[in-house]
Amino acid sequence: MSDSPAAAMPATNTLPPLAAEDIILLGAPLWAWQIAVAAIGVLTLILLSRTIWNPTQRSLRAWTLGNIVVNAGIAVTGATVRVTESGLGCSEWPKCTPDSFVPIDTGHAAFNAAVEFGNRTLTFVVLAVAVITFVAVMRMSPRRLDLARLAVIIPFGVLGQGLVGGITVWTDLHPASVATHFLLSMVMTFLTVALYVRCQEPEGKPQVSVGPMLHAISVGLVVIGFLLLVAGTVVTGTGPHGGDAAAPRFGLDLQVVTRIHSALAWLTLVGALAATAIAFRGGARRPVRISSAALVAVVLLQGVLGYTQYALGLPEALVVLHVLGSALTWVAVSRLYFSTSRLVPVGEVLDDGLSPAPAGPADHDGGRTPAGSSPGR
Repeated sequence: MSDSPAAAMPATNTLPPLAAEDIILLGAPLWAWQIAVAAIGVLTLILLSRTIWNPTQRSLRAWTLGNIVVNAGIAVTGATVRVTESGLGCSEWPKCTPDSFVPIDTGHAAFNAAVEFGNRTLTFVVLAVAVITFVAVMRMSPRRLDLARLAVIIPFGVLGQGLVGGITVWTDLHPASVATHFLLSMVMTFLTVALYVRCQEPEGKPQVSVGPMLHAISVGLVVIGFLLLVAGTVVTGTGPHGGDAAAPRFGLDLQVVTRIHSALAWLTLVGALAATAIAFRGGARRPVRISSAALVAVVLLQGVLGYTQYALGLPEALVVLHVLGSALTWVAVSRLYFSTSRLVPVGEVLDDGLSPAPAGPADHDGGRTPAGSSPGR
């Protein structure tokens, strides 16, 4: 046996790498590649934006769809940050560390710093899509103030997302701030769905295009759907994936809050099934039928995934997929809600389906159409 002090001391674990530059790809640190990819993404969007300087309905529809994708998508990448315990990979905001905007000497493993910094850089892509869409809306001729009001909110919402993200870091990932961060993404997603739907309709005032029961169910689903999202954030704030090992938790009974979340999910499914039955039996327009059926399918898949992840002890990959399912469920709820009404030019009314239809081609969507308008709208 050796008498040296070193031999007598127990072996200690080596510290993990402390900066993202410890991950080197082709001679450059990973954070440099992340910045380059984000910059290329923004530049690509700017180049593509030239195609909407004189926007068409088709190009504007594509950009508004892009808004839905990126706003819902960044909520999913945020979940990846959380389950990998990378939430404090950059310990400051807007800087990554007190001395650097990029992850250098963060005090966390290089992987964690890279994941958090990568999510931050994606914000610039989301902002670019929002700004480009706003420019396209403002370039429309004639200009539509209803779309402009929606389009101008979205870039400011993205900036607000960044600020809430900073508050989340400053509070050491308090579950209330994490929940607010996610829910703000869902509010922005709701607005992007509204912009996507309304840009395909003529300027006018919204009028209900379905029966009162179906419209009431769609409104109820928006309320219940958002409560479902809120309950999901409470489950998240109580569960094991806090974004960092030292992050505070709500301290609630996980089984109880999970049951509340599950009950709201079942209520959402009942509402979706009722909406689908009424839409198909009542001969609602095709967008209403598709939206209601899609909502049923998404909620069923989300339910299976939710029960599976709970039974397996909340594995990281399934948690991220469940967040993706939450975003898709919210998009489906929003789409159904907006499909139950249509913008109608001032001075026109929607045919209530009881009076004889005006001369012209029949409405193949099986719903009400503006009197005297083209059914192709």
